[in-house]
Amino acid sequence: QVQLVESGGGLVQAGGSLRLSCAASGRTFSSYTMGWFRQAPGKEREFVAGISWSGGVTHYADSVKGRFGISRDNAKNTVYLRMNSLKPVDTAVYYCAATRAIAIPTDRRVYDYWGQGTQVTVSS
Repeated sequence: QVQLVESGGGLVQAGGSLRLSCAASGRTFSSYTMGWFRQAPGKEREFVAGISWSGGVTHYADSVKGRFGISRDNAKNTVYLRMNSLKPVDTAVYYCAATRAIAIPTDRRVYDYWGQGTQVTVSS
């Protein structure tokens, strides 16, 4: 069982930056592949970024590639999402999720555990 708690969301102007954090409970955090997803009003939840258990492999959605960076600190049971050059289209609730899958899935159905989400609003 893994419990995830996101933080770091907020209101930012276009072009600004935010860093989201996701703190996990449990001793087995380092064995999970972690992902960040987002869901805008009226839209489906979509994959944003993922990171392997070791942190050695990352994967990004094309829409955020070059602007967002995912990282993790297994000693702190935390995964991060650094978001730069934010755009109004990035406005959404951002969720972190955990899966035992070795590869980095982009399908949300593969993820077993989810946080409650944190709101990110980018104003123009």
